[in-house]
Amino acid sequence: MTPGGAALHLAAPPIRSLAILVREGPGGVLGVPEEVLAALGESSHRLGFRLHAPEGLPPHLAATLPVRGMEGGEVDAVLTLGGDGTLLRGARLAAALGVPVVGVNLGHRGFLTSLPVTDLPRALDALSRGMYQEDRRMTLEARVQHEDGSWGEPLPAVNDVVLHRAGVARVTRVQLTVETGGFRDDVGSFSGDGVIVASPTGSTAYALSAGGPIISPSVPCILVAPICPHTLAVRPLVVPAGSRVGVRSLEAAGDLVLTVDGQVGRSLAPGDRLEVGRGPRDVTLVRFPGYTFFSTLRRKLNWAVPPRS
Repeated sequence: MTPGGAALHLAAPPIRSLAILVREGPGGVLGVPEEVLAALGESSHRLGFRLHAPEGLPPHLAATLPVRGMEGGEVDAVLTLGGDGTLLRGARLAAALGVPVVGVNLGHRGFLTSLPVTDLPRALDALSRGMYQEDRRMTLEARVQHEDGSWGEPLPAVNDVVLHRAGVARVTRVQLTVETGGFRDDVGSFSGDGVIVASPTGSTAYALSAGGPIISPSVPCILVAPICPHTLAVRPLVVPAGSRVGVRSLEAAGDLVLTVDGQVGRSLAPGDRLEVGRGPRDVTLVRFPGYTFFSTLRRKLNWAVPPRS
């Protein structure tokens, strides 16, 4: 096992079919470096990679890469080109398809997408030979229970589920419950800017900025982090992965918003109750030797110091 809890497969099934997701910005799909296009095009010919575009590609990319649609074609993995936001989109698709996701970092930070563009040709060659690590991560699933007792659609999350006010910054008062083993316990209530319910993967994202702990991805648990609570007595809470965390607003106003992985948003009506638990599907991140959880912490977050040789 690696420090990140991933199992090293020296004879894993070769990956030859990739679904490609490209990062998006305010103006749509952003630019992809020429070296990325060259590496994908060369690998598709030399290694026999089949490239799919489940969400479509802009004309200039589709004209450069030999891509096809998802209809009638199975994929072995999802390849994301962008940052962590693109990887989170790809991870939700990969979890639904039951395949791993490979994140290539086209930005600067990229904690989850730890593979730099310069290593893409070698990574594609390793994928074709099955020389990679599978880093299995638990996910979350959020559902909203309406005042009449009905439930909304399940919303899968890889990083976190956040309940907060819409519009201007205002505090809200929420009540927390934790249900474990069929017993629901009333944690209490607090006033603040909202609450974050995060997976171990999401512990290094928004929850970390809110004062939450760094959790190894191999630890099955759920992190509850209040956002700027108006009391020092309310601190981040870690509960078992089998728990279900309930969040209900104690305010009469209906301007609360539910945000999933910083991308999917839903408005909550007065009387709605949020419930978050472990998702039915895990997501598998592809890692290559040398890219471990703690080495990424040191490299991306400047956390601690490198070990002495």
